[in-house]
Amino acid sequence: MAQAYENRLIRVVDYIHDNLDGDLSLDALSDVASMSRFHWHRIWTAMTGETLAQTTRRIRLHRASVMLVFEEASLSEIAARCGYPDQASFTRTFRERMGVTPGVFRDRGRALPPLQFDSHSRENDMTYEVRLSEEAVRKVAGIEHKGAYQEISRAFETLAATLAARGQMAQMREMVGVFYEDARSRPVEDLRSYAGAVVPEQFDVTEPFEKVELSGGEYAVLTFHGPYTGLQEAYDFFFGEWLTGSGRDAADSPCFEKYLNTPADTAPEKLVTEIYMPLVPAS
Repeated sequence: MAQAYENRLIRVVDYIHDNLDGDLSLDALSDVASMSRFHWHRIWTAMTGETLAQTTRRIRLHRASVMLVFEEASLSEIAARCGYPDQASFTRTFRERMGVTPGVFRDRGRALPPLQFDSHSRENDMTYEVRLSEEAVRKVAGIEHKGAYQEISRAFETLAATLAARGQMAQMREMVGVFYEDARSRPVEDLRSYAGAVVPEQFDVTEPFEKVELSGGEYAVLTFHGPYTGLQEAYDFFFGEWLTGSGRDAADSPCFEKYLNTPADTAPEKLVTEIYMPLVPAS
C-alpha cells in the first residue's frame, strides 16, 4: 500500500511540473492524487516534509532559474510560464529566495540545482497507539471557529458557557474538535473548524450552535498523550507512517479530535486526545 501512496505523490509531482501556469490549488492536486482534500495535504506533508505550497514554490523557482540561464525568453514570459501572476510578483519572490533579482541571476549564468525535499523535517521517533473502530454517526452542536487552530479555545469557552447557561451540560456526551484542513494547507484566515459537543438526536440545535454531523463507519483512532502542542507530530505520523503502510485509504470526510479530559483540571502532560481518521471500507 505504501507504493500506492508513492505513486500518488509522483503523479502530483509530475502534474506540478507539467502545469506550472495552471491550477495548482489544493483541490486540484487532491483530484490528481485521487484523494480527499480533507486528507491529501496531511499525507503529502507527512511523506515529503514540506507543504504543497512549498513544493510548488520550489519547483517554480527551479524552473525559472533554468529558463533564465538557458533560454532567451523575456522576464515577463518566464513569469507567465512558471505560474506567477505578473513580472513584479516573479521578481519579488525570486529576490526574496535568491537574494538577487532575476536579471542579476541571469547575468551570473548559473542555474540552481534541483532542490530536494527537506528530509530532516520528517524525522519523528515517536510512535503512537492506533486502533480500528466502528463508529456510529455523531450529531454535534458546534461553535464555528475561523483562523488559527490553536486559538479554538475561545470557541470551546463559548460552547461550555452556552451549555451551562441553558442547563444542557448533562446532555453533552463527548467534547470534540472538527478540523476541516491541514493547518499548513492554506492561509490562517481561511482555516475552518468547530468546537463541538456530541449530543442526543433529540437535542435542539439553535444559535449560537450549528449542527455538524460526523459520519459513521470505520475509523482509525490514534491515542495521543500530552499537551496539544504535540498533536501536529501525531498527525504527521498518522497520515505518513501509519496510513501509507496500513493498506487503507482515508475517506472523504474530515478528521475530528475527541478530548478525554481538559486543561481546566488536567496537567498538560496528562492530557489524552483521540484523533479519528475516517477510512474507506476495506474491499
